Amino acid sequence: MSVKRRDHKGRVLRDRESQNKDGRYVYTYSVNGTKKKLYSWKLEPTDKLPPGKRDCISLREQIAELSQLSFLGIQNTNVTVIELVEKYLKTRRDVKASTRMNYNTVKNFLSKDSFGQMRIKDIKVSDAKIWLIKLQDVDGKSYSGIHAIRGVLRPAFQMAVDDDILPKNPFNFKLASVIVNDSVTREALSRKQERDFLEFVKNDNYFNRYYDGIYLLFKTGMRISEFCGLTIRDINLKERTINIDHQLIRVSMDCLIEETKTEAGARTLPMTDDVYECCKRLLSNRSSPKIEPMIDGYSGFLFLDRNNKPMVAMHWEKYFQRIVAKYNNIYKVQMPKVTPHVCRHTYCSNMAKSGMNPKTLQYLMGHSDIGVTLNTYTHLGYEDAKEELKKFTKSRRKSV
Repeated sequence: MSVKRRDHKGRVLRDRESQNKDGRYVYTYSVNGTKKKLYSWKLEPTDKLPPGKRDCISLREQIAELSQLSFLGIQNTNVTVIELVEKYLKTRRDVKASTRMNYNTVKNFLSKDSFGQMRIKDIKVSDAKIWLIKLQDVDGKSYSGIHAIRGVLRPAFQMAVDDDILPKNPFNFKLASVIVNDSVTREALSRKQERDFLEFVKNDNYFNRYYDGIYLLFKTGMRISEFCGLTIRDINLKERTINIDHQLIRVSMDCLIEETKTEAGARTLPMTDDVYECCKRLLSNRSSPKIEPMIDGYSGFLFLDRNNKPMVAMHWEKYFQRIVAKYNNIYKVQMPKVTPHVCRHTYCSNMAKSGMNPKTLQYLMGHSDIGVTLNTYTHLGYEDAKEELKKFTKSRRKSV
């Protein structure tokens, strides 16, 4: 019968645990045949620290952390980038389906790229920068695409740093300092452009069927996923409100309902008179299919396609493209690119120009960060500043 090993307090020590004569606890393990040790003056977190010794993490807390690393399979720095990413993604459980889809896109890309096969311990900051530059200059990837890739790699490598596997995160730098931001800024339409665009849609024999939907996008600032998720129950004509507490997205070929993009995205929008009339038309003109499509318990979607399935963002993006193309084929003064997000940005800019309180505008937009709302004001130009100064001057004269 084997004798159980005990510490100086008589407690039973587990496999590979021991205690030195000076009282320090030791845990011995191996990595790739190399012996390694963990040390601590405390066996359990509740143990008192010996007099004169620095505070430390207990041995069993360290062992538990080591066991978690072993489960993730990253205690060995010989693992490759793609292996690190795969293990990092195991820790990302409570994410939306759309985020999960983006993760898989990045993972699939890295599994085919030679960089994904490199060992994480061999990658320096310069290697990371040169690779990102190659993605843009040689492979032709967009800034947003590279941003998404780096958005997975940086926290994955940071996990390895936090776990004392790597000394430094090679992706911990500003992306804009390495590659050119070629993203097209979504500019808001001017008030005249918005009027001309809506008037064109309203009077077009084909596209006028989408007028009320497009009008609603321009006049409420909803995200396109929120807009697509609207159901009959979300439109309250009696209270003159629009309820937003979910969004409809498409992942691969499947549609699903998710919570709003942020907690602040869940909101109730008050209807202006024109929006109220628009919603009345939408409800009265909506044809009821024999079988209402149901997605994750939601039915009665406001916008259905020709197959009586809920419209998704892609439908509306295509409509906008065709409308702009037709408009520009007719008129010499060209209409800039218009998308559902341009509608949202235009609404936000118009409210800002009208002098709306930024906190009120933040609520209406469903922004979780006031900085995102305030960024809208940076798009105001000389004419806006000139008009604002006129108002300010008039108000000062009246008060004198």
